[in-house]
Amino acid sequence: MARFISSSSIGLRSRRPIGRGLLAALLVLAIGAGPVVAANQSVQGAKKEEVVGGFETEAPSAILIDGESGSVLFEKNADELRPPSSMMKLMTVELVFHLLTKGDIKFTDEYRISEYAWRRGGAPAGNSTMFAEIHSKVSVDDLLKGAIIQSGNDSCIALAEGIAGTEQAFTERLNKRAREIGLTQSTFANSNGLPDPANKMSVRELGRLARHIIQTYPDYYKLFSEKEFTWNKIRQTNRNPLLNAVTGADGLKTGYTKDGGYGLVGSAVQNGMRLIVVVNGVEDIDDRSTEAKKLLEWGFRNFESRSLFASDATVGYARVFGGEKRYVPLIPAEPVRVMVRKNGSDKLIARIVYTGPVAAPVEAGRRIGVVRVWRGPNLAVEVPLQAADANPVGSTMRRAMDGASELVIGVFRAGFAKL
Repeated sequence: MARFISSSSIGLRSRRPIGRGLLAALLVLAIGAGPVVAANQSVQGAKKEEVVGGFETEAPSAILIDGESGSVLFEKNADELRPPSSMMKLMTVELVFHLLTKGDIKFTDEYRISEYAWRRGGAPAGNSTMFAEIHSKVSVDDLLKGAIIQSGNDSCIALAEGIAGTEQAFTERLNKRAREIGLTQSTFANSNGLPDPANKMSVRELGRLARHIIQTYPDYYKLFSEKEFTWNKIRQTNRNPLLNAVTGADGLKTGYTKDGGYGLVGSAVQNGMRLIVVVNGVEDIDDRSTEAKKLLEWGFRNFESRSLFASDATVGYARVFGGEKRYVPLIPAEPVRVMVRKNGSDKLIARIVYTGPVAAPVEAGRRIGVVRVWRGPNLAVEVPLQAADANPVGSTMRRAMDGASELVIGVFRAGFAKL
């Protein structure tokens, strides 16, 4: 079995809808798909400003993505692993939201503030805290507000201990949950982002986590836009500076450690379009909000959403081994949309990637590869593809012919590998 790729370039120099031209090109190229080694040839020699998306930022790591499609509008060192600081609390919050949705815990459940939670994350620690009193009991609802609005380290530890017994056991669940939602590189050693060498996240995965929270828990997400919260008679305002600086801003989280610098995960909606920004490693607290704001405003000013394929549109074909038919049509698991520049200067390249030939029988709806859309050198969006129709096992003659064909192709493939 080999991994196959097909691609097509699409010019976006006009405002005309994209559709039939791209579709036809993909249909032809999917049949004659070549090996995946050609996948990144188009990005070689790209200019620096093109690689990061045509925007300058002083943030060491940054990314700007479309909240609906996940389309990347800008990236700079987006996969570099850095200390996430308090932005890591988003992972703790996600797990709590997940357990609330499943019914494993309730907002009214109360967890005790242990001496460890109080000393490590409370008032004696001298860092961001909810100021929960030692040995007091606090509801999950209030602990979430303490973690999200006040960035309370004690809030997170109390949630961790209440849910899993110990913070260490909770972090094991954090790492497991991260893999379940597609965070393949992130690692966690505690519940709140306090300094630890094992706390590592990239801005890409922070953005992915933020988008997941926004899309999966729309009702719970409203907590991120609350401007203040008072606990133990101490009023604290939301630490997110974008809430008062950017129109439509409604989340998410700031962070700071000495080793990690200043970071921010933010999101805003303007004219029905949601953007998510992440910056990390910034040296100055004011520069953190300035760079995030600049990125959001640049995105809203220069981009618009464009539909490429509906969820029932055939985007290409995958080769089938031993089926009644030699190919199976592929449709996206969801509508394929991508953000493009309003001036129409973007050039898109769409690629279908799958491991094939696909062995028969093939059931309708079976996941078969992905379609990746590149904006210049940057991967803009990736959407899973699935079989549009069933393709049952073919006749003995068909299977024999496919076997002979694969044998010949394998010989040529091996020969090319030696060159």
